[in-house]
Amino acid sequence: MDAQTIGTLAIAAMLGMMALRIPIAVAMLVAGMGGYVAIAGVVPLLAYLKTGPFAVISNYSLSVVPLFLLMGNLATRSGLSRALFAAANASLGSFRGGLAMAAIGGCAMFGAICGSSLATAATMGRVALPEMKRYGYSDALATGTLAAGGTLGILIPPSVVLVIYAIITEQNVAKMFLAAFVPGILAAIGYMLAIAVYVRLHPEAVPASDPMPARERWQAYRQASPAAAIFVMVIGGIYTGVFTPTEAAAFGVVGTGAVALWKGMRLDDVLDVFVATAVSTAMIFMILLGADIFNAFLARTQLPQALAEAVSGSGAHPYLVLGAILLMYLLLGCVMDSLSMILLTIPIFFPVVMALDFGMSEELTAIWFGIITLIVVEVGLITPPVGMNVFVINRLAQGVPITATFRGVLPFLTSDFIRVAILIAFPVLTVGILRLF
Repeated sequence: MDAQTIGTLAIAAMLGMMALRIPIAVAMLVAGMGGYVAIAGVVPLLAYLKTGPFAVISNYSLSVVPLFLLMGNLATRSGLSRALFAAANASLGSFRGGLAMAAIGGCAMFGAICGSSLATAATMGRVALPEMKRYGYSDALATGTLAAGGTLGILIPPSVVLVIYAIITEQNVAKMFLAAFVPGILAAIGYMLAIAVYVRLHPEAVPASDPMPARERWQAYRQASPAAAIFVMVIGGIYTGVFTPTEAAAFGVVGTGAVALWKGMRLDDVLDVFVATAVSTAMIFMILLGADIFNAFLARTQLPQALAEAVSGSGAHPYLVLGAILLMYLLLGCVMDSLSMILLTIPIFFPVVMALDFGMSEELTAIWFGIITLIVVEVGLITPPVGMNVFVINRLAQGVPITATFRGVLPFLTSDFIRVAILIAFPVLTVGILRLF
């Protein structure tokens, strides 16, 4: 049996294990090690295991991952998420549907600190869902808004998945963050426009609201100012070259921790935050370890290179190939989390994309493809019939039918598809900002 056939069977076996609910890290390890032995033997596998996994886990760039996770956990426990939502509500609450728009704004701001979609959805869901219910928002709009808003966590920098993508494709992390900035803002604006259109078509879904008094508005801004200062320090430091991403994350942890202690966080809460961060970091590193071994096996099979040569030699239009890849991501996003998808598929799809001509340099093509991929991956988290963000929010919203939540995300899916089409048609919106730095 030739190596490429073994590679195809190993991928099928891995997907089968995942379908049986075996953790993706274990599925990657088993399929990768089994395939490696089938091609090269046990001794070469043991020789690789002596150095390969350590080289991956000891990568300095990965030190940013636990720091960003710690910053997000501290922000959640310290009440910054509630302050961010209150500040967004002070700005947008007077509009019809303003509370839902404020939830989107809160998700965008919290995503800038947290960097995780599921965490953003769960955290802002606990904060904003009771408020929208109290003001009489329909179940579909309330839960759909929060499920969609949670997807902003992965795109608004800093983002853990963006860091992982940059590492495995050997791209500059700061440039990835910068390229994601405009698409992230477009996503938040697009979601707010979707709410505005929805409430105009369905006025019964949203009650009329009174403007917030100026005094309360300024108080909300003042309470959210520490979070704004942390965001400016972290992102501004990266973009201006004052900090590396790792240094910026460390300063962000110090700033968020200081705010948490100032707000009265107890020792028990601090210990819980460190434990939660350690558990999440271990999970991510375990997936990275499984992906590294599986990718080493794929390199032995030459399957990605063969696929890239076949696609480039087929004469298919580059955008047709890109569309097929994005459709695959949309389907996978219904059943997998974003990090697992990126680690599983990028070693296969990235060589294919880099073999195509999109009229840009290799670096710009890699960055543009990464941003588009992350957007489509996140769209999968709210796509019927299975959307992980939808189930997270629906679990928080006791008594709301899952069909109502899926109905509520439809306007946001429309906004997502329009945004993806615009970013594909006009790559300058993603990579144009890089020419300014």
